[in-house]
Amino acid sequence: MAIRRSKRPVGTARLRTLAAGLLDASTLCAIATVSPSGRAHINTAYFAWSADFDLVWLSEPSAGHSRNLRTNASAAIAVFDSTQQWGKPDRGIQLFGSAREAASTAESTYAGRFPDYHDLELGAYRFYRFRPRRLKLFDEHELGSGVFVTARVSNGRLAWERTEVYDGRSA
Repeated sequence: MAIRRSKRPVGTARLRTLAAGLLDASTLCAIATVSPSGRAHINTAYFAWSADFDLVWLSEPSAGHSRNLRTNASAAIAVFDSTQQWGKPDRGIQLFGSAREAASTAESTYAGRFPDYHDLELGAYRFYRFRPRRLKLFDEHELGSGVFVTARVSNGRLAWERTEVYDGRSA
């Protein structure tokens, strides 16, 4: 499978629209963390996201991924619609950055997406906030087949970094 770089940038407004649509496509995310011994760990959680592209979830502090974040804040998150079918146009978003237990301000972000979470007994759970530094978008309907767009994230602003086209397809 050949990979080539396209020199055609993607504008900031379009990046924002695509990223928002991809984050809205699912309420579940896969969170990858690193254990103190350097082993990969992954966890699935319901998440909400802010206008700055911070992701927020609830977790028990003694869970493996929560313990990992206390010693190494490095994390990556994948969000995709799990009803997609192989061979049909796909879409998803990968985010790379850091996460840690969050202050109470994360609650309003989470409650905005899941207002009924207050009805559950979650006393032992804490909010965690993920702050991306980079994200990678894949939306075949919007960007074309085999096209991945990477953007930097800084203070909620997205800046195009590169476009990669896989398998000789053009962007």
